[in-house]
Amino acid sequence: MARLKEFDETAVLDAAVECFWNRGFGSTSVRDLGDHMGIGSASLYNAFGDKRALFAKALEHYLDSSVRERIARLEQQRRPKDAIKAFFAEVIERSLKDPDRRGCMLVNSALEVAPHDAELGSAIVRYLEEIRSFFERSIAAAKADGSTPGDRSARELSRLLLGVLLGLRVLARSQPNRTLLDGVARPALALLD
Repeated sequence: MARLKEFDETAVLDAAVECFWNRGFGSTSVRDLGDHMGIGSASLYNAFGDKRALFAKALEHYLDSSVRERIARLEQQRRPKDAIKAFFAEVIERSLKDPDRRGCMLVNSALEVAPHDAELGSAIVRYLEEIRSFFERSIAAAKADGSTPGDRSARELSRLLLGVLLGLRVLARSQPNRTLLDGVARPALALLD
């Protein structure tokens, strides 16, 4: 008979996210993870597999509780163009309130892990595509409701916004300055008007 898990999976995944987010994939050891998650190495391996498998699960958990939650909430609560603007405003605000300048775990992973691991790199590309798709859906809806000019390509503009977002997340790690970050976002968001 299989043993029941002796821990709260959500809590230990939250702890794994924090550990990977603070240290990065390469600098995080299995011992670091076990200590931070409050479980032994054997339990960690039994529940999640190796460090790489846990990282993949932690990144998915991060997306569910951060990026995907934000997209779902904004699509539900805001008009399409306003959803995009609110997305950027929340990212800037979150960046400015992060005393450790951790940035975005997804963007950090794109820089650290994706170039060296084809499988995780493909997953990261899919995750970034979720954000770009949110932008494209919102732009198309804004064009349909007349709040964004109809001559704008939703696909091209969504790619531009993704690039600006990634740049913001990287820039905020070294220069978390509101004037700078707003100044980067403002001209791109003005293309929606």
